[in-house]
Amino acid sequence: MPTEPAPPGLRIIRGDATSPRAAGPEIIAHVCNDRGGWGKGFVLALSRRWPGPERDYRAWHRERARNDFALGAVRLTAVGPETWVANMVAQHGTRRGSGGPPIRYDAVAACLRALAAHALDLRATVHMPRIGCGLAGGKWSRIQPLVEGELLDRGIGVTVYDVD
Repeated sequence: MPTEPAPPGLRIIRGDATSPRAAGPEIIAHVCNDRGGWGKGFVLALSRRWPGPERDYRAWHRERARNDFALGAVRLTAVGPETWVANMVAQHGTRRGSGGPPIRYDAVAACLRALAAHALDLRATVHMPRIGCGLAGGKWSRIQPLVEGELLDRGIGVTVYDVD
């Protein structure tokens, strides 16, 4: 089955999302769960490269009674002079069950909306794996339109990295 061409502003390439291929400020975005778990999937690649995003996520979750940690929330952690990691809470729990996959598409949309504000403020491009489609169990056919509506329609360039 032929692949649909990517819409303008969206690049889908083979590579590692922890090594963005762009000039200028960049945000690496990924989906986190709302239970404080960090240890499987894309986060392992992040933690191998930088310890900060995991430390920040765990502290954010630990202090959740006094902050905005919840589905739909986003928090950026600087990992370089012009590079940030966006921890986006869009997964309810960590396991598939009778309630379906843990991805929450409304939370993905809210996260991308907040991410857009950060990207515009920082004049950054956004780099990501196919967010929400791994352990969270989401479908790219439902997530790509959210990326288009919340990021591309605001003029924010997005690169999606598929692993080799």
